[in-house]
Amino acid sequence: MPRLQSHAGNGVQNSSTLTPTIVPLHINPYSYTGHSSVVWQVAWSPDGKRIVSAGGLGDDSAQVWDAVTGKKQMTYASYTVMNAIAWSPDGKYIAAGGNSNDVDVIQVVGKQRIATYKGHQDVILSLAWSPDGKYIASASYDKTVQIWDAMTGAHVLTYQGHSDTVSSIAWSPDGKKLASGSFDGTIQIWNATSGKTILTYKGHTDKIYAVAWSPDGKRIVSGSVDETAQVWDTSTGQMVFTYRGHHASVSSVAWSPDGKHIASASYDKTVQVWDATTGGNVFTYSGHHDYVYSITWSPDGQYIASASADHTVQVWLVR
Repeated sequence: MPRLQSHAGNGVQNSSTLTPTIVPLHINPYSYTGHSSVVWQVAWSPDGKRIVSAGGLGDDSAQVWDAVTGKKQMTYASYTVMNAIAWSPDGKYIAAGGNSNDVDVIQVVGKQRIATYKGHQDVILSLAWSPDGKYIASASYDKTVQIWDAMTGAHVLTYQGHSDTVSSIAWSPDGKKLASGSFDGTIQIWNATSGKTILTYKGHTDKIYAVAWSPDGKRIVSGSVDETAQVWDTSTGQMVFTYRGHHASVSSVAWSPDGKHIASASYDKTVQVWDATTGGNVFTYSGHHDYVYSITWSPDGQYIASASADHTVQVWLVR
């Protein structure tokens, strides 16, 4: 992910401004076009009713919109590029971070910022809320992952096991561990309480862009600049298989809610859905015309939303 420059502007905008155009396509219900620049990340709300997306250079906003109609509900306009977003498990808050080095926690209904975390020394690239909703983990260009209290912004722990930018972070389903992927080419699993490294995975040959736990916590899928997605055992670090369907960097990976499939997004402009056990390709979505940076499954597993450098988020049926 390229580093971007900060822009000015601040505050929450009324949802009536910059109304998106809904573009019907035969394969997807609509494309969300509320952003005016690259869309770095997208996340589905836990209740399945809303989607939040993060806009890049010149857009500098996190936008919440109806997952069925695409109608915008709220815009949180920052003074900087938004690279990372995450929903709280109860769906009441979003965390948003980017080129300011800070992370804001925002109440979705009240549109109020309730906390700001300022512990990082460089750009924020990834955010993850703990399953119990108490903590947020943030990953940064400063080579650290930091855990902090979601409601107060109080620092809890700093993980310094990586030697380069940390690009992706994910909590284990039981909330006891985290997996962090880095430009140093490794994914590290570590204890969420002590920060002790448990396992280091070195199966990739280039920078790591994405990590995701399986719903049962037994496996991780990781995506890399080496153009592969790899599935491996979280207890032993043993590779299960390598998916080679992409022809460019794999920028995002996501496990289906039932654990049967994995979706991967790539700079080759596609999203591919494949069998989580065999790696067999199930479906390739080619609706974007530029890099795809982020993907998210709907909680019912029927749809995927994909965010792209083409300034759109597209919502489409998995088939």
